[in-house]
Amino acid sequence: MEAGLVKVDGKVIGQSQDVSPGQTIEFSLPEVVAAELRAVDIPLDVIFEDKHLIVLNKAAGMVVHPGTGTGEDTMVHALLAGGVERPGIVHRLDKDTSGLLVVAKNDTAHRALADQFASRTLKKEYLALVSGVPKTDSGSIDRSIARHPVHRHRMTTGEGGRPSRTDWIVEKKFGEQASLLRCRIHTGRTHQIRVHLKSLGHPLLGDATYGWKQNPRLPVPPRVMLHAEHLVFAHPVNGKTMDLNAPLPKDFKKMLAALRKL
Repeated sequence: MEAGLVKVDGKVIGQSQDVSPGQTIEFSLPEVVAAELRAVDIPLDVIFEDKHLIVLNKAAGMVVHPGTGTGEDTMVHALLAGGVERPGIVHRLDKDTSGLLVVAKNDTAHRALADQFASRTLKKEYLALVSGVPKTDSGSIDRSIARHPVHRHRMTTGEGGRPSRTDWIVEKKFGEQASLLRCRIHTGRTHQIRVHLKSLGHPLLGDATYGWKQNPRLPVPPRVMLHAEHLVFAHPVNGKTMDLNAPLPKDFKKMLAALRKL
């Protein structure tokens, strides 16, 4: 759908549309492209790098891995241009999410890092700007996450999902209109923080997919306001503790400055 390959009565539809009896739905297969990817010179913000791995501060708007509907502007294309011959994507961030992302440079590092993510031995913390202010200064959301039964591009909390836990603490309040939360995730489900904070009644600023609506008293957010700020893990080869932080990007800082004026 994102690539414009689904039509109803000859018209391209988006990610969600009602259909009625008698309508004709067409599905087109995406064009087959060569598996080889071309290196593209795109600047990357490198936080740490050695011969085994590279840790990046991903920019908001950058897609991590190429797929249907993406161009030659993904992080993988940029890594190839930077000399990483076989970038092993260990985890992902949503397109609009900025912050720390770990990439393995060889199979040994990839397996060791993947094991840490699977066993949940890492520490992953995000900064999130949300609508409103929670009633308490901290809390934990322990709710299963599953694919939405109707809107398949979204996730939801409820029965039948995979166990998911997010701890959060309020770092800053902006009147009663918005707040800055630090979120630590103990699982790595798709859209986890976005779904969990929606279930708490405090959707992320800019996240219309999960219930955010523009407050006329607040500045307009440039994107979903989520940043992967802190990551702690063991180096996949020497076992050394890697404790890394990603500085806030300009758009996040600008939004914080605007909120402080409230």
